[in-house]
This record gives sequence, C-alpha cells and structure tokens, in this order.
Amino acid sequence: MRFSGKNVLVTGSSRGIGAEVAKVLAGYGLKVWVNYRSGAEAAEAVKAAIVAAGGEAEVIGFDVSDEAAFTDAMKNIVTADGQLDYLVNNAGITNDKLALRMKTEEFLSVINANLTSAFVGCREAMKVMRKKKFGSVVNIASIVGETGNAGQTNYSASKGGLIAMTKSFAIEAASSGIRYNSITPGFIATDMTDELSDEIKSAFTSKIPMGRFGEAKEVAEAVAFLLSDQSSYITGETLKVNGGMNMA
Repeated sequence: MRFSGKNVLVTGSSRGIGAEVAKVLAGYGLKVWVNYRSGAEAAEAVKAAIVAAGGEAEVIGFDVSDEAAFTDAMKNIVTADGQLDYLVNNAGITNDKLALRMKTEEFLSVINANLTSAFVGCREAMKVMRKKKFGSVVNIASIVGETGNAGQTNYSASKGGLIAMTKSFAIEAASSGIRYNSITPGFIATDMTDELSDEIKSAFTSKIPMGRFGEAKEVAEAVAFLLSDQSSYITGETLKVNGGMNMA
C-alpha cells in the first residue's frame, strides 16, 4: 500500500495515537501536516522522526475548536500544496465527571472540541476535495461512542455523534468521489494508559477477548487502509479496532 504525490492533515498529531498515525502515513508516502494546539516541541519531534525515516512532513499549529483557525489552516495547506487529499480528525479532549455533577459548560466543551471541530474539518475538506472529485476522511471516534461509559456522558455523546455524522457526510459526498469513514478504538496503550495501576489494567484487559490493550500502530494501520484506494468501495462505515471488546 503506497500513496504517491498526495498529502494529509492529521489533527492532534503531536502525541499519542495521532503521532503514530502521522508516522505510519508518512511511511506509506504521504506528506503529513502535523497539527498541534499547544505542544509545538512535540509536533516538531514527530516531524523530525518522519524526516529521519525518509518521509515528508510539515508542522501546523492551530486549535481545532477555533472554526476560523481551522478554516484558515486548510486554506494555508492548499496554498502550499495546491490540494488537500486526505484528512484525519483525531484531535479531542476528555473532561470526565458523573452526569449528576457535570455542568452544561463541561458537557459542551467536550462536544465542541470533539464533535463540532470534526464537523468543521469534514465540511471544509469537502469544499476542497470536491474540486478534484477525490478525497478520503477518517474520523477517530471511540468504543464508548458505541457502548457509553459511566463518567463520560460528554465524551460518549461526542464520539457517538461523530459516528452518526460520518455516515451523513458519506452520503452527501459520495457523488463527489469523497469517502468518509470512522474508527472506534478500544483500549489503546498510550501515555495516559501507562499511568493506570496494574490492577486497573488487569480489570480492563479481562474484558478484551484478545487479552491485551491495542497498540497505536494498529489504529494507524486501520486509518491508512481506510484512506487508501484499497478501501475504494467503503464509505460511511465504522471500523472497530478493539480486540473484540464490542462485537455488536
């Protein structure tokens, strides 16, 4: 699987799953625009790793929850490269709290950062991609968008909404040759999960048929597949990368 002469914007790619997605896509030949909100040094480190491996990358800083900034960033990428071929909406936040204690602004802050920002990205990508009748967008949702989770009413709503929104975009964009798909990662080994106690990790792992946390690279490879022409007849779908944790 190779990409040639094409580019991709990966939001929230200075660390975690996003950083691995950026590196994997660059390894397949894409020019990657590495996005960050506040971690400039980390984003530059991702770029350096990509370049050291023979890939091509640029760093672009903006807050995805700022509609004007997101829109301007898309325009800047098109100005620089003449196109935007692929988009991965990965950026997101959590603000966990039991629903009875959650304030409306705490709910909306996660909705805006995770769902509204992805809407802006999907919409602006369609405007750009329809001119060449080519493009593919992958939205990183979550298993909790399918199952729900105590203490994550806001996060679950944002990711469940992202799954449904992806399907609607897929329907609207299909005639323009643009595909929209989503991925729902389960428990993935990241810096955040490394901080969990062995007891908590064991409790989570016991619920996973494959008996382990996933690796960020496994999510990244799924992203690469859904962006690529190898999935050319797949749109509006949700690919579960969760070790069998949710087979419904």
